[in-house]
Amino acid sequence: MATAAKRATIYLDPKLHKALRLKAVETSRSVSELVNEAVKEALAEDAEDLAAFRERAGEPLISYEEMVKRLREDGRI
Repeated sequence: MATAAKRATIYLDPKLHKALRLKAVETSRSVSELVNEAVKEALAEDAEDLAAFRERAGEPLISYEEMVKRLREDGRI
């Protein structure tokens, strides 16, 4: 972990905390490393979603009914 790490207090569900501790032991990593990795992945996913929204901002909107119709025509539902 980086030497300039910041300390924070978080409150986890007891079952989640137990699962994290078990995974930490099984992977020879710390709970902090696992939490940092999960937060980074979640933030990266959010950034990807926002980029996709920006890319599609100019697309025309279609109604729910139209989307269902298209899905049926394509055999997806």
